[in-house]
Amino acid sequence: MKRTIPILMYHQVDTPPPSGTPMRGLVVSPASFARQMAMLRLMGYQGVSMRDLEPWLRGERHDRVVGITFDDGYRNNLLQALPVLRHNRFTATCYAVSNAFGGSNTWDAAKGVPRAALMDKPDFKQWLSAGMDVGAHTRHHLDLTTLDDATALTEIAGCKTDLELALDAEVRHFCYPYGHFNDAHQAMVAQAGYVSATTVRRGRAWPGDDVFALPRVLVSQSNHLGHFLAKITTGYEDRHR
Repeated sequence: MKRTIPILMYHQVDTPPPSGTPMRGLVVSPASFARQMAMLRLMGYQGVSMRDLEPWLRGERHDRVVGITFDDGYRNNLLQALPVLRHNRFTATCYAVSNAFGGSNTWDAAKGVPRAALMDKPDFKQWLSAGMDVGAHTRHHLDLTTLDDATALTEIAGCKTDLELALDAEVRHFCYPYGHFNDAHQAMVAQAGYVSATTVRRGRAWPGDDVFALPRVLVSQSNHLGHFLAKITTGYEDRHR
């Protein structure tokens, strides 16, 4: 029997900033994250990285699984999320911006989003050594739809090359910055040698979906545990596909 494949989309796992702060919803508290992961395990779900999710995406496995992804590569993913993932024996993918190692989310500055530290090279190596996965999020976190084709291809393919050289690890999965892309970008992702690409389109994935335009389930700061479970176990998210 085919099962849906919820691919969770997180950004930061940290103490949320004050109410009214731009994009506050993308900061999930450590306590909420811990409860979410514990609930998944108690319900018999296996939480896996995009690398480990590949057999389900190919339709080779059909047991209960949830993909776990983190966009941008925040250091709080390492400090706050990693211990919880390891406790539950889960894996996850962190999508890294290859030219931003040790920097911050400068791409959000114009929106008034507080700066948050990104992982540096030793941090990513620690993440990998714990059994986690690193994916690509372009070289500079640029909106691909604003770039000419040559620059877009450099951002997509160059990020893979940069990360593999820096981390001595294969990078198989991609995520579109801001979720913006078109058919040409999907072709570039395939040409660069990735095996999947995730979007910000809402919904649970299914075996046989276009692997270069996978939907995800956004987990936000305001999602109480019942809401979180509804997104995963019911058609709540699928109606937005």
